[in-house]
Amino acid sequence: MNKEDKLIADLAPKEFGRLGKIWVGFLLVVIACALAAYYQQISKGLSITNMHDYVLWGVYISNFVFFVAISLVGSLVTAILRLSGAKWSTPLTRIAEVIAVAAIIMAGLTIIIDMGRPERIYNIFLHGRLQSPIIWDVLVISTYLVISLLLLYFPLLPDFAILKKYYAKNPKWSKIYGALSLNWIGSKVQVNLYNKSINILSVLIIPVAFGIHTVTAWLFATTYRPGWDSSNFGPYFIAGAFVAGAGAVVVVMSVLRKIYHLEEYITDMHFDKMGKLLVLLCLIYLYFNVNEYLIPAYKTTEEESEHLHQLFFGDYALLFWSVIIGGLVVPTIVLLFKAGRKPIPLFLMGVLVVLGAWWKRYIIVTPTLLHPFLPIQGVPKSWHSYFPSFLEWTITFGTLASALLIMTLLFRYLPIIPIHETAEERGIIENHNN
Repeated sequence: MNKEDKLIADLAPKEFGRLGKIWVGFLLVVIACALAAYYQQISKGLSITNMHDYVLWGVYISNFVFFVAISLVGSLVTAILRLSGAKWSTPLTRIAEVIAVAAIIMAGLTIIIDMGRPERIYNIFLHGRLQSPIIWDVLVISTYLVISLLLLYFPLLPDFAILKKYYAKNPKWSKIYGALSLNWIGSKVQVNLYNKSINILSVLIIPVAFGIHTVTAWLFATTYRPGWDSSNFGPYFIAGAFVAGAGAVVVVMSVLRKIYHLEEYITDMHFDKMGKLLVLLCLIYLYFNVNEYLIPAYKTTEEESEHLHQLFFGDYALLFWSVIIGGLVVPTIVLLFKAGRKPIPLFLMGVLVVLGAWWKRYIIVTPTLLHPFLPIQGVPKSWHSYFPSFLEWTITFGTLASALLIMTLLFRYLPIIPIHETAEERGIIENHNN
């Protein structure tokens, strides 16, 4: 077997083994439970949740903001690193693109789940007003999804042509991959159009990605509440999204490397580079966190003071400090050292970052809603606190499982690592026709 054949055999999609089938089955069970819980929500309304007049958003919107944050990884690894000429990121681009697509799909679905009357979503498009930040969010999410799908699909064209030949003895898959390749033959015209298209998409996705996170931040900042009344929210959200997305790539690449034995392609060098990148992003995000809490603490208005007291010393103190220390400070310290950027410690730090990122969104949403500038009168005392109900958690876990299922299926049928780009960079082929 020559080098080209070996590379294709190594990187071609692999069938699920026993553990893979168990994993898919587990995800399907979680999703089925979530669908049953959502049926209860549709039948009985949002009364099955613990959301009331105080906490109108709760865990669903926390989850939505998390998915939006994770989706930024598509512009970070695929666009920014590609445009900057960082060739080392090639084995990670497909992973980042898949994560971005899965996350943005589930972000949109999570908004529908949060609606009490989801069948009326068409009103957003029929009667939406540009004065509303919600319309801005719908527009940028839709645009970001389209560009992310194109940025996932276009680089696959040469790989699909390669897989068409690779599965020549399996007519079914050869025909499918051949259709998906759009008759790619690697001609000069096709290559020029292919490169221009990817570069244009890479450029376009950056402002759209920044837009989606800025608009999401504006949804909070335009609501006059302690904890959200900040002009810093746009860059604060973007910095946090970069951290969450980089952490997700670290976790997923570690798992895929182990399962599919990709040590030859995702090397310790990639872990070291991602570790350094994650340190930089964590430090930037830590700066914005200091700014976000230091300025209100300095001003010490009554409402802000009460909000910060709840975070620093009150009911949310344990969760708040766990997120800041465990999800940011500890990973930053560990990853400053080369030993901490090895595969296993970096994977553990990536898990901490992702978990911290999810709970950070919960902290952004919930405590603020419980401390409005004008307390709501005439409501039960139980409405002054919030913790998601069992059915809320079930639905939320179902959305997370759905995102993982989308990623699992895409990684099953798509090459995890770009075959043609890897072959070119290694000097094995100039183009896949040779």
